[in-house]
Amino acid sequence: MFRYFEQLSSRIAAPFVAGTSRDSKVWQCRCGQSLFFRNSQCLACQALLGYQPQQARLDSLQPGPVEGTWLQDGNLDAGAFRRCANLDTPAACNWLIPAHSTAPLCVACSLNRTIPDLSIPENHERWRKVETAKRRLVAQLISLGLQVVPKSVDEDTGLAFDFVGIDLEGNAPMTGHANGLITLDIKEADDAHREKVRVQMREPYRTLLGHFRHEVGHYYWDRLIANTHWLEPFRNLFGDERASYADALDQHYQHGPRADWQQTCVSAYATMHPWEDWAETWAHYLHMMDAVDTALGFGMSAREMDLDYQPFPLSTLYDPEHPGGAAFLSFVNAWIELAGMLNELSRSMGQPDFYPFVLPPAVIAKLHFIHLVIQEEGGRADEVVLAQ
Repeated sequence: MFRYFEQLSSRIAAPFVAGTSRDSKVWQCRCGQSLFFRNSQCLACQALLGYQPQQARLDSLQPGPVEGTWLQDGNLDAGAFRRCANLDTPAACNWLIPAHSTAPLCVACSLNRTIPDLSIPENHERWRKVETAKRRLVAQLISLGLQVVPKSVDEDTGLAFDFVGIDLEGNAPMTGHANGLITLDIKEADDAHREKVRVQMREPYRTLLGHFRHEVGHYYWDRLIANTHWLEPFRNLFGDERASYADALDQHYQHGPRADWQQTCVSAYATMHPWEDWAETWAHYLHMMDAVDTALGFGMSAREMDLDYQPFPLSTLYDPEHPGGAAFLSFVNAWIELAGMLNELSRSMGQPDFYPFVLPPAVIAKLHFIHLVIQEEGGRADEVVLAQ
């Protein structure tokens, strides 16, 4: 179930060869119409649709054996499901829950600790945008084999989200992560507000999905790095996280990043503290994985293009001797070619670059480190599934 990277690698090696494995972000309705991740109803035949996260599958539905249950047309052996209770709310969730479960909400919606104040009309659309981005995040985490446990199940190590606005004193909330709780100012769902903040913060890129991928990186640092065998290697590569975060924050906003930051980090903000370097690099790893996966699902490849990019050698990797090193480099080089092609497409429309970042060798080593951490965790998830 969780051999995500192995499947991705095989598709990079032969992107135009059809197979029986998962088909990325494109599925088919029973009528033949293409379906996409956020769809809850087929626009051609009006069939109801549902996304099953454990199988990473969106499918048309038919009534199940009991009223209120549903079967996936292309996955009948999976049994019956119910639709998430947030389907008929502004969140418009299209995910499925096993029929035997007593939970009213799917795994993604069960992560919410606080939803926006829906007495404010603007928050309906804001919440829809936020949940659309969060579902994409959670689907990817599950596909990678990472554990997604709500705080309502495990308060100490679980994950939760607060989507909030201005408090009674008129103070705006601060987006961030603390002990598994990710807080987001719901106004980040307003495009104009988010763009204004992006310019003020001198950020080349700012999206809801980008926020979530960055903040969840902090959460998984606590889960996968702290107090594990990865901690010392992390410090050797990213720096010592025991350095004062408050002092680092003050230094960053008073003096900015060091002059040579582009040689060692994926973004200026990543220079602020080892935790932020990890979170920024983690977010970019998730960006790259999802974008390459989606591009291959649409048959896109820059392999035949005459793009003047020097492929990274094995010596660039965190562990050049790792047996999966060549496959990881193929993925990185495929991403760089794809990003170059998509940047040109954006420019042809008069838009900012699709991916306004440069990946120096030092960042490739950090990305490989994160890849190995995730692969180890995903492998354990596989072992759990096989043992059941």
